[in-house]
Amino acid sequence: MAEKIEMPKLSDTMEEGVIAKWNVKEGDKVDRGDIIAEVETDKATMEVEVFDAGTVLKILADEGEAVPLGRPMAIIGEEDEDISDMLEEIESEKGAAVGEKEEEQKKEAKKEGEKEDTVEKAEEEIAATEESKEKPSKEEERFATIIGGLEGNGEQRIKASPLARKMAEDRGIELSRVEGSGPEGRIIKRDIESYEPTAHPAAAAETTREDKEIRVSQMRKTIARRLGESKYTSPHYYETVDIDVENLVAARNQVNDSIEGKISFNDIIVKAAAMALRGHPMINSSWKEDTILQHGDIHVAFAVAVEEGLLTPVIRNTDQKGLRQISKESRELAEKARNKKLQPDQMEGSTFTVSNLGMYNIESFTAIINPPNACILAVGTIRDVPVVKNGEVVPGKRMKMTLSSDHRIVDGVTAAEFLETLSSYLQNPLAMLL
Repeated sequence: MAEKIEMPKLSDTMEEGVIAKWNVKEGDKVDRGDIIAEVETDKATMEVEVFDAGTVLKILADEGEAVPLGRPMAIIGEEDEDISDMLEEIESEKGAAVGEKEEEQKKEAKKEGEKEDTVEKAEEEIAATEESKEKPSKEEERFATIIGGLEGNGEQRIKASPLARKMAEDRGIELSRVEGSGPEGRIIKRDIESYEPTAHPAAAAETTREDKEIRVSQMRKTIARRLGESKYTSPHYYETVDIDVENLVAARNQVNDSIEGKISFNDIIVKAAAMALRGHPMINSSWKEDTILQHGDIHVAFAVAVEEGLLTPVIRNTDQKGLRQISKESRELAEKARNKKLQPDQMEGSTFTVSNLGMYNIESFTAIINPPNACILAVGTIRDVPVVKNGEVVPGKRMKMTLSSDHRIVDGVTAAEFLETLSSYLQNPLAMLL
């Protein structure tokens, strides 16, 4: 008997999935456990398997198409099985869903239209009132005619509402080029909105380039939603330190000269942050409305740039791991992130986040908190700068770090004390071994 293969819930925040790739085509036979498609979710590209053997009778979504959670992607059944009734049912359900969406859009458009009509009507009434106030008396007209005859043909004052004048000024539109549709040819809001300037002769030689629309991936949608919620829900504030990292650079060079593989500065910063979190549990916390959850474990996430945005894989129990283990895990997780192979559980459960743009020569920046973390550390580049030591100006190495904190959880002094502990570890790396 034919059955529908529906879009499964592949992550806890998933609402729809995009078909990244079909591994089968109509007419192919599949066995239980076969991977029939790869689906792009809001977090990663996941595989979809079938739970029953059969023949692929119909593929219902093209590659690149978004399918809502629980909606059919394909139909599998016995070879040559009649599925016309099932297809009619699917089309009917799809039509009903589209109809509901269109009805909602029409209601929204109607509301916007009514609002626009009300605004324009009020504007026209105001314009008419102003026009009557501005209309000169017969004596004033006679006087203006005499003055006009003496001064020559001056430009007539352009009639426009205050709102239209402001809009024209903001958009760089000359009112003399706009035809008014208000009372007695007065220029009003809708005239400015509908105005299309004619090309200037000198602009003929300019090159016109096409606009490009880029489809927003599921991952990008989620990043936008989560960061928007974080920025406008959590009251952010920022504290920056500029620390001496000469010993850190020397220690890293010594370590890398004595082992296989390379320890990065970010690996050391992640380790130092995890060590510092032990003594500052409020930094390692989450806001729960009625309570603040202080996490017992320390799981540090680090930001990885990918084509669609930023992913934050997590190194679990970071404070309990050595630099070699942290370096190994960070390389593996970063590689998976760039290849869209990270699993949801590898990006969940962080208690603190490090975002490092030092490799892009960024001196300092502020980062948006990665919910439900209380803080995120933004790390800048290591700078060669002159510093004063023992009363003399000598070459030095400095690095800026900015801690973004959720003020509902972390007070200014608490954040400052954490940065002081973190700075001490980075300025004296051997302290992390004690």
